[in-house]
Amino acid sequence: MTTPIITKDPSKHVVAVYPGTFDPITNGHLDILERSLQLFDHIVVTLAVNPRKQPLFTVEERVGFIRDALPQYAPRLSFASFGGLLVDFCREQKASVIVRGLRALADFEYEFQFAHMNRRLAPEIESVFFMTDERNHYVSSSLVKEVASLGGDVTGLVPPPVVAALAKKYGR
Repeated sequence: MTTPIITKDPSKHVVAVYPGTFDPITNGHLDILERSLQLFDHIVVTLAVNPRKQPLFTVEERVGFIRDALPQYAPRLSFASFGGLLVDFCREQKASVIVRGLRALADFEYEFQFAHMNRRLAPEIESVFFMTDERNHYVSSSLVKEVASLGGDVTGLVPPPVVAALAKKYGR
């Protein structure tokens, strides 16, 4: 008989924050979100404001894509946007976990730095990393937008409403 590695205290309600720009949400993001919902009671999907990026879709459109893709989890999901320190936002949301996805070695190095800084700033908040599914390890929102802008087919990389929205944005 094996002992479970992760045991959850049923009396404790665990809130996690899943930050990203999600411009647009990809099937890889959705996979990580669904898997994180297996471990945590509630996920705050946080649309980070990144001054270095010009989003293609509004915050409302991006939230709509996620809601449409995962309607079965509606009671366990909430959405917010923020600018500032992620750990401060986590504290405001009473979240004890930050969910992040890893695709490749470059992601690891970037996330490693942020996880250590977040731990220094807020040792009570844990960073949890999910490896992407092998079907999605090469997919990024930036790559999806680039392919779609050049007329390529992004079916299977993003939910169908996102495929349609990208086609509309790029006049296809």
